[in-house]
Amino acid sequence: MVQINDNFLQLQNSYLFSDIGKKVAAFRAENPDARIISMGIGDVSRPLTPAVIAALHKAVDEMASAETFRGYGPEQGYGFLAESIIRHDYAKRGIRLEPDEVFINDGAKSDLGNIGDILGRSNRVAITDPVYPVYIDTNVMAGRAGTFRDGRWSGIVYLPCRTDNRFVPALPETRPDMIYLCYPNNPTGTTLTREELKRWVDYARNNRSLILFDSAYEAYITEPDVPHSIYEIPGAEKVAIEFRSFSKTAGFTGLRCGYTVIPKAVTAWTEDGREIALNPLWNRRQCTKFNGTPYIVQRAAEAVYSEAGEAETLETIGYYLKNASIIRKGLQEAGLETYGGVNAPYIWLKTPQGMSSWDMFDRLLHECRIVCTPGVGFGPSGEGFLRLTAFGDRNLTEEAVERIVKWNI
Repeated sequence: MVQINDNFLQLQNSYLFSDIGKKVAAFRAENPDARIISMGIGDVSRPLTPAVIAALHKAVDEMASAETFRGYGPEQGYGFLAESIIRHDYAKRGIRLEPDEVFINDGAKSDLGNIGDILGRSNRVAITDPVYPVYIDTNVMAGRAGTFRDGRWSGIVYLPCRTDNRFVPALPETRPDMIYLCYPNNPTGTTLTREELKRWVDYARNNRSLILFDSAYEAYITEPDVPHSIYEIPGAEKVAIEFRSFSKTAGFTGLRCGYTVIPKAVTAWTEDGREIALNPLWNRRQCTKFNGTPYIVQRAAEAVYSEAGEAETLETIGYYLKNASIIRKGLQEAGLETYGGVNAPYIWLKTPQGMSSWDMFDRLLHECRIVCTPGVGFGPSGEGFLRLTAFGDRNLTEEAVERIVKWNI
């Protein structure tokens, strides 16, 4: 008799985006002429930049010639991209890495979900709340989450991020083995200062914990005291794995490319107490279970670091940050309480008058023709908030803000 992984049956059906889709579809059916503006889905709207497109064309042409054709590539990624990443994203900040400490992937989501393959099932997991759902769901699949009751998993250590702590999570009272941190944060758009992040690194070092640091939005950081990489903190190379993505930085949501940094110094322990380096374990996992990122995509990612590519990418990021500023300032002028939008492309909006996340969603849809994401979909501490994204068209962003400003709440 074939048996399934029973942990998959423990997964809570995530109706968030399907429910949003159903609500929007029903509204469209009743109001076919309504002009709806979406500020909910975190996909980008700007096209790939000219430098990236040129690199794609060149790489495709290479595949048409026997002399330059590429077959199977290295599962870890090509050296040309790893070296560009190190030179531009790390060396400039005084961080030393070797090419075999950088693993190219098909987007940060994949490695964030798969990193648990090399970590023990009995590890206790700590997760900030609200949170990117992948962190929790993949640990449910692995059997680390316990049972689900009253909106929480018994085996998860929740780290609430709320207005009363300025969205800076307190160090846990119960010691976790694995700690997920995402900064700049999705969904709140908030950040940690250098000193705040140092507390987490020191905690991990003192407690033999591992930090899984998602910095997919680091390119949006504008304030000087916000670190772009966890490895800017001394000692982090011994206790942290960092995940990054080209999706929101360079518009690769359709191309799919990112990377994971696993320093050779970061370790974990066996059941009998032996200390083991994680870098070779992840390398073995990738060689067995990952086919590698396509050559043409990696050449496109390399072009992001060219002189033209860097200028074009900065222009795109500036476009989205301007959108975020427009949303943030407009909502504040309307008397609404907002967070984020300074170092991230997300605005975290507090619902007025004690409205629930879904009630506010419904009112924005029916009265303003605007689609957002209910905060409760990101975890229990997200109740009473909405997430708005700055990835839309400028004219539509300005129109959406104007509608909310004129709205009689």
